Amino acid sequence: MPAIDKPAPDFQLPSTSGKIFTQSEMNGKHLVIYFYPKDNTPGCTTEGENFRDNYEAFKDLNCLVFGVSRDSMKSHENFKEKMKFPFELLSDVDEVACKLFDVIKMKNMYGKQVRGIERSTFVIDMNGILRKEWRGVKVPGHVEEVLAFVKSL
Repeated sequence: MPAIDKPAPDFQLPSTSGKIFTQSEMNGKHLVIYFYPKDNTPGCTTEGENFRDNYEAFKDLNCLVFGVSRDSMKSHENFKEKMKFPFELLSDVDEVACKLFDVIKMKNMYGKQVRGIERSTFVIDMNGILRKEWRGVKVPGHVEEVLAFVKSL
């Protein structure tokens, strides 16, 4: 489980850029890594739109944004294109990063227990240190809170 003010877990995942994202190769930039349950669902779409609409402000702070879910690359590519996301989506079909960041939880969906991603966001500073985490995220106002935190780094 990641710990605040300690090095963030290193991982590699395929990205919608066609390249392999490697967390440890991102030193020199702040990172926002947000985990979301599923492409093209209402809450996940709204969260992505909020990151999209604030993306330039993150970029101005030397901060890259990455969305992570268990969806396939094809699903991610379609979602990114449809929503015009300027940031990359990472495909974690094998739950590599999900396990490292401990975001897989049992959730109630339509009265049934299902295993899925708990909406969570992590900020990693330019030295690879985990500086902040949000778990069980509620979408309204969340991106603005993340942006305010990145400004404080």
